Amino acid sequence: MFPEIIKAIFIGIIQGITEWLPISSTGHMILADEFIKLSASEAFKEMFLVVIQLGSILAVLFLYFDKLNPFSKNKSINQKKETYSLWLKVLVAVIPSGIVGVLFDDKIEELFFNYKTVSFTLILYGILFILIENKNKSALLKIDNFHLLTYKHAFLIGLFQILALIPGTSRSGSTILGAILIGTSRTIAAEFSFFLAIPTMFGASLLKIVKLGIFYSPAEWAILISGVITAFLVSILAIKFLLQFIKRNDFKPFGYYRIILGIVVFITLSILK
Repeated sequence: MFPEIIKAIFIGIIQGITEWLPISSTGHMILADEFIKLSASEAFKEMFLVVIQLGSILAVLFLYFDKLNPFSKNKSINQKKETYSLWLKVLVAVIPSGIVGVLFDDKIEELFFNYKTVSFTLILYGILFILIENKNKSALLKIDNFHLLTYKHAFLIGLFQILALIPGTSRSGSTILGAILIGTSRTIAAEFSFFLAIPTMFGASLLKIVKLGIFYSPAEWAILISGVITAFLVSILAIKFLLQFIKRNDFKPFGYYRIILGIVVFITLSILK
């Protein structure tokens, strides 16, 4: 069991980093799966790779607890209203991908969950990050706080999140791109992407649990818990890094990284398959 826990920790590290940076956790997980083989049932591995995201969700709740808590005694009535409004905007943004995901999850997985699609989307969105950042270099920011982010803006960002249902796109990548295109600052784009992850990833985890069940061996539960705890700790570091990075830089380095990763995924898996 011990070697499997070490593998789960490695996967948790990958999840914690790649979930928040716009570089596609799926692309990295596909590569990791070729070299880090968990000795467990296929049903458990399918559940593990989704439910491990709960660790990442907990990291957001931990870091932004005060900002997301509408019941805080330290907040004025207006601040509490703004917090409720922020949650409503998050829920509005989740609706499009939630509907499409529930209706077409199995079909999307059947059609697109392969290394060729992942390689293509990694490269495509890498190019888009570079082009959009170049285009917006001198653009005036219209939305630099959540008060200015309207429900319409939130819904539009939610439409971009539908793109993330295609493996390799990156949930954070698609929502950040969408937010930047409608005129948000990089910080607002990144933070709203973090908040969107809470219901999105919780819902995805719940769907997998309902579909595959929770009746696993104690050893498999130990593997899952190890991965979730690791993803939680690493996510805290990744989120802090991203927020500091975008204060001084744009998202183009992530675009270049995606292009390189897409090429590596395609070549590596073309050889191995």
